[in-house]
Amino acid sequence: MRSEEIVINKSRFIAYFYELDSLDEVKEHLADLKKEHKKSTHICYAYVYNKDVVSEKCSDDGEPNGTAGYPILNVIKKKGLTNTLVAVVRYFGGIKLGAGGLTRAYTKATASVLN
Repeated sequence: MRSEEIVINKSRFIAYFYELDSLDEVKEHLADLKKEHKKSTHICYAYVYNKDVVSEKCSDDGEPNGTAGYPILNVIKKKGLTNTLVAVVRYFGGIKLGAGGLTRAYTKATASVLN
């Protein structure tokens, strides 16, 4: 596990990268993050898993549709990674970022933890 934090317009985005040995680990890692970050606004994530069959999933966790999960998934796929989970925890800072701003923020947070 590796993490990186960025701040955009007072909102904190903490990205976590996990290498996966099984799909069961996804639920475990997300449950751990929800316990650790109880006061967070959102925990958005995406994963690509490829052992026997390719599986991928993403979640916006209440952010506007397509502004968090898909941007995270796109960065993972562009880097050609598999067996990878990235979760981004957001603490809202009081300033709305809009759909474009959210997409850029989740993309930047994901890229930072994967670099």
